[in-house]
Amino acid sequence: MMKNIGLLVTAVLIAVAPARARAEVRLQGAGATFPNPIYQRWVTEYQSLHPDVKIDYQSIGSGGGIKGITEKTVDFAGSDAPMSKKEKETAKGDVVHLPTVAGAVVPAYNLPGVDSLNLDGPTLAEIFMGKIAKWNDPKIVALNEGKQLPDLAITPAYRTDGSGTSFVFTNYLAGQSDDFKNTVGMGKQVKWPVGQGGKGNEGVAAVVQQTTGAIGYIEVNYAMANKIAFAAMKNKSGKFVKASADSISAAGEGAVEKMGDSLSVNIWDQDGENAYPISAFTYIIVYKDLGYLKDQNKAKALVDFLKWTTHDGQKLAREMDYAPLSEGVQKKVNGAIDSLMWDGQPVAAKQ
Repeated sequence: MMKNIGLLVTAVLIAVAPARARAEVRLQGAGATFPNPIYQRWVTEYQSLHPDVKIDYQSIGSGGGIKGITEKTVDFAGSDAPMSKKEKETAKGDVVHLPTVAGAVVPAYNLPGVDSLNLDGPTLAEIFMGKIAKWNDPKIVALNEGKQLPDLAITPAYRTDGSGTSFVFTNYLAGQSDDFKNTVGMGKQVKWPVGQGGKGNEGVAAVVQQTTGAIGYIEVNYAMANKIAFAAMKNKSGKFVKASADSISAAGEGAVEKMGDSLSVNIWDQDGENAYPISAFTYIIVYKDLGYLKDQNKAKALVDFLKWTTHDGQKLAREMDYAPLSEGVQKKVNGAIDSLMWDGQPVAAKQ
């Protein structure tokens, strides 16, 4: 009897062992604040389907995410800004940029009594250079016919951390103003001449909320979640368009044609009457060879998570004020995920 009990216990341990091994699969990601709300939702939904996989995503900014994946202290990075040539060289390995959703940067403002506002790129650039300092400046008034704009000082609010949101915003403004391009410049982190800084989209949103007359650039999701008013932007077709899932999707429609070996493409300031002009993809960045994860089970779990987010997970994008990937972009992303390797072979998704 004791022998039979011993055999039974051994059998149970053998049966439980794989489950324990699966329960130990943990994935660590970090980076962009821009997609953080939907990433947290994806993690929650995916873990409810796969309780054996634990995923943690830290919203620390695109710069921190790129640093983490470069140093291989995280399993995947989130970034709104594609890695630069120098950053790719520092990484010492082929990196893959996977678009996850498209989003928008909006000029959120705190202006009592003004329920709607129109702006264009050149005017917005002058505001953030400090050249337009009052809300009743003639250039703003000209864009807002019939509105009473107050004689109130403008306080620009900006990101203090390395940020993909800053990358998108400054690249857009540099395309609208040579003066901005030659003085402030473009990048994940620039030296702003005026205003007040905040860390993350959350920090900039807080500055805008707490400062009458403030205007700051934040992701549309944060503006919506915090009920902060944001301006409509004049696009290339001369139409004033507010950021929405539809207007962001309109900006991304031509993305497939631009995608070659790399899936990182710019979609700001695109043609189209309905296109919102400060739109961008956000990316998950991994190495093409997942050997740095040191565990094949982790590699399989990561590939499965990426497949889920870019397929079933897309159903959640629109309700969270992001634009889902178009069918053509999804196919491109799916091919890139299929190209991820482990020990020279494609990684099979977690079973």
